[in-house]
Amino acid sequence: MSDEDLWRVLRGISEMPYGAGQIAALEQLLRRVDAADDRHLAFVTRMQATTGYIYGGEPAKSFVTFSWCLSEFDRDPQPYHQRHLHQLLWHFKYMASGLLKFPEVPLDRTYAVLDDMERRYRAGGHSLQAVHKHRFRVAEHVGDVEAAAHWYRLWQTTPRDELSDCAGCDPTSQVSYLADTGRDAEAVALAEPVLAGRLTCTEQPQAILTALLLPYLRTGRAEEARDAHREAYRRLRGNLADLWDIADHVEFCTLTGNEARAVELVERHLDWLDRPPSPAAAMHFAAAASAALRQAGPSTVYRRAAEGRPAAEVSAASLADELAETAAGLAARFDARNGTSQQSEWIARRLAVQASGEHVPLSASVRRRPARPTRPVADEPGTPASSTERAERVRSGKGERPAVTVPTDAGPDDLLNLAEQSWGRHDRATFRAALVAFDDRFGSAELPARTSAHRLALRASERGDEDDIDGAIKLNRAALELYREAREEVAAQAVAGRLGVLLTRSDEETEEGLLLVREAAEVLDRLGDAAQRAAGHDRVALVLLHRERWADALAALDRVPADAGGDRHLAARIALHRGHLLEQLDRVDEARAAVDEARRIGRELGVGEVVTGAGLAYARLVDDPADAVAACDEALEAAPADAELPVRVARARALLAAGRAPDAVDDFVEAVTLCVERGAEGDAFLRWELANAYRMVGRLAEAAEVAEEAVLGLDRLGAQAEADRCRHLLAGVYAGLGEIDPALALLEQLASNLDGPDNLPHRAQVLEEAGGILYDADRDAAAGERFAAAAEAYRLGDLPLDELRARRREAYAWLWADDRDAALRAVEVVDGLAAKLGGQADPPVLYELALAAEVGARVLTGENRLDEALGRLTGVPDGLRSIEAFGEAAQVEALIGELLLRLDRPAEAEPLLRRVLGGLPAASRQVRQTAWLLARVLDLLDRPTEAAALRAEHDLDEDD
Repeated sequence: MSDEDLWRVLRGISEMPYGAGQIAALEQLLRRVDAADDRHLAFVTRMQATTGYIYGGEPAKSFVTFSWCLSEFDRDPQPYHQRHLHQLLWHFKYMASGLLKFPEVPLDRTYAVLDDMERRYRAGGHSLQAVHKHRFRVAEHVGDVEAAAHWYRLWQTTPRDELSDCAGCDPTSQVSYLADTGRDAEAVALAEPVLAGRLTCTEQPQAILTALLLPYLRTGRAEEARDAHREAYRRLRGNLADLWDIADHVEFCTLTGNEARAVELVERHLDWLDRPPSPAAAMHFAAAASAALRQAGPSTVYRRAAEGRPAAEVSAASLADELAETAAGLAARFDARNGTSQQSEWIARRLAVQASGEHVPLSASVRRRPARPTRPVADEPGTPASSTERAERVRSGKGERPAVTVPTDAGPDDLLNLAEQSWGRHDRATFRAALVAFDDRFGSAELPARTSAHRLALRASERGDEDDIDGAIKLNRAALELYREAREEVAAQAVAGRLGVLLTRSDEETEEGLLLVREAAEVLDRLGDAAQRAAGHDRVALVLLHRERWADALAALDRVPADAGGDRHLAARIALHRGHLLEQLDRVDEARAAVDEARRIGRELGVGEVVTGAGLAYARLVDDPADAVAACDEALEAAPADAELPVRVARARALLAAGRAPDAVDDFVEAVTLCVERGAEGDAFLRWELANAYRMVGRLAEAAEVAEEAVLGLDRLGAQAEADRCRHLLAGVYAGLGEIDPALALLEQLASNLDGPDNLPHRAQVLEEAGGILYDADRDAAAGERFAAAAEAYRLGDLPLDELRARRREAYAWLWADDRDAALRAVEVVDGLAAKLGGQADPPVLYELALAAEVGARVLTGENRLDEALGRLTGVPDGLRSIEAFGEAAQVEALIGELLLRLDRPAEAEPLLRRVLGGLPAASRQVRQTAWLLARVLDLLDRPTEAAALRAEHDLDEDD
């Protein structure tokens, strides 16, 4: 590569975001630069590398590049050195700060750098304010309180100059010192005018907001503390260089009772400890993470793979011990270097942090402070007056069970029959009370086989209700054997039918389940009463439903009489099962009628489970989202505690469909909270949906936060397809927030993940989106590369129209990047694709062909090939209008008018431009451009009065 090419590469690298990608590009360039033997370029590249290493998370490498530049500057001064002197002196601050963070670097080395810094600042006539600041930081680091106070006073009283830290960074260090010395109110007051101003430094406002977390908290400003955390962490979360500050946010979450969020942050950044920016950053993150994990209870944390260590779920407690050891060990190394105990004392305080004071809600996805149970919350009998009271009962565990009176003179069979009847009526409180009474009174008594079998069968029902399917199967088999010994055929077949259903639900499903329920139904048809016969056929239908034999299952239910043998509770369940089957058979109207019948019976009987299940089914089957919301409202009111989660999810989705996204957000948040409280799986999927809801209502910061949580959780579950779709959502949210580089990083990752031949269309779409983001950010050369890559993927996927669009956008990008050769090459490809698609009348094809002609004309205009450009546009406006693309037609006609003007054909341009101007919306940007062209035309036609009036009307300057 020529020197000019190398300089161009360096300019491109300087536009890259800080991080591993920029560092790799800089190091590759350095090898080429050294081979080219260009001292000026070598110096400037290393200056850029020093900054890149600092902000990219590899500060140790900056020591080498800085030393090289300083040595080169002193050894053989050149004119170009003076142009970079200010930056070189600024880099001294990086060195003084960076050397402290590596315990292997002797403290004398840092003092020597500070002395050299002071000498050079004095020689250049600069203020020593920045020197005093860094001497203060060294004194604070080693724990010399008096020296720190001395240098702090000098720093504050010495005038600032152009080498002082920015208006955000200087106050940040002041805030930290004031907070450390117990002057929180002063810290907050100092920061207020800083935050009210405009901060443009790379490190701000996230650094000062992080420094304010504890002062805000300790002065009772919980809301400001929450907002500071969310704003600052969002800016820090993607930067390895900011690991130390991220540790402060982990600690803040722990302090404020947000243990779940603290652990999520630890999981997200845990692998950064495998490549920390410095030992100091590793020490502080390890300490904060250890304290957070100790509050997590008996749980596990996902740890990503690293060299020599596979990815795995690890015990939070054991990881906390490991990280505490890491932090303490690093602190000891720093203290050994410094000859003090300051760092060990600091880390001991961090390791001891735990929740204190009032809980401060921080999460955008979890509304309350999760209890982190070890197993899901069990169903609680009874229903409070409202869903709000019910949710609070689940959260607090203080719900009152309704009083159940069991007859004191009831015999064993009476109690078991009461329990059986209560089970069928969905009355779990009486069911359990009757069984408790039975066990208390007759648990150790010698009982007939029939009675013992009945108790075993009911115990099996309990196990099944707790999702212990294997335990329920064993108990039912034992009950079946006892019933047969007692020659109780009807009871035996009822148990055999239940056993068959359980076997179908078990992990090792066999034909036994279907055989059992069919045989039981046949026997009950002969020997049972009407209700028993109905229940037998319902169980056959349930087994067939589980096997997805919808029509056969429906046929089984057709054998059940409409009143289910007089058992209305059973009739409600059968109607609900019928509705599910009809839904699977796409007989929507019949399904809706069936579940509505179940809902009606459930209401009349007051059975919340039936009303809830039928309401959810009804919500799925109605066309009007408002009707679905209403059904979910009723289901939510009736739902038992363990059914609230699916109702919340269904209601949130219905609200979204009904255009009520703000209300949907609340339900999704409640659903995620319930998931976390109960230790249930699936919260990552719900967070994904919540992030989308936040996006829809324009709350992009919360959308980003929750989508990041969702991606982490989905990755942890191994759900790559869903994780990638969530990354796609997150990239769009980042772009909406103006966070271009994180958006691009995600899209690059997606493009890499979608590398298979089946994924070519999706890969192309992602690459094209990346090109669009770069194009909008005026990073046109990079945009051209992405559009070209997208077009190639579209070509491989045999999508010619999409390929044409991507090539057209590539040509525009190269045009604005002022790379004329690349633009012309892209136009040649566009012409070839357009020729293949020519003659098609589909509106999308006509649209792309017209815009392809326009981009070719614009590129040729840039080459001053005006006649060729004009010739390309013949008939294009009419074609666009034929497909109602009126705005694009006006844009092309304005270009034709410009070409006619430049070809000295103003008489032809005037009527065209007047027509365009008259048809444009008054507020559009194109109005001023077209008015300017028309005014120039009028000048050439020697009509200055009209031209002046037009310029006045549109506030145009004649020299524009």
